Amino acid sequence: MALTDLVPWARNRSVAPQRFSDEGDPFLALHREMNRMFDDFARGFGLTQPARFGLSGGWPHVEVSETEKEVRVVAELPGVEQNDVELSLADGVLTIKGEKKSESKGALYSERWEGRFQRSLQLGPDVDPGQVNAAFRNGVLTVTLAKRPEAQSQVKRIPISSG
Repeated sequence: MALTDLVPWARNRSVAPQRFSDEGDPFLALHREMNRMFDDFARGFGLTQPARFGLSGGWPHVEVSETEKEVRVVAELPGVEQNDVELSLADGVLTIKGEKKSESKGALYSERWEGRFQRSLQLGPDVDPGQVNAAFRNGVLTVTLAKRPEAQSQVKRIPISSG
């Protein structure tokens, strides 16, 4: 038995494969546009379970790491130019916002997202707003926020004994 005999759509080779197109089916085009509209609407709400640092999901995807001296936020922004990103910090909340512009015009079908985005992360009062550095390279934004000296001294390592 050949592997192609196990694949249901390859059994009848006399039938040409169908191409998915919006040209002849207005309901399929409407369906895709409605999906895009709901995706755009729901994108800003994220996940239902809040996590540490006020993360709740969404776009751009981020990674937050913390040491005794700093908090580092890394955000993936593929297809976004550095000039199209705005970064702000107010009351311990880091906000990343910007716009992803379309590169292709007149595509017959596209699943690529374009438009404005905003993501806010609650980092807390320990970060020092006077010591923030940001770098953008290859579609990755890295923000390093130093902690206030009093927050650094509050960190106490607790030894764990076996037994």
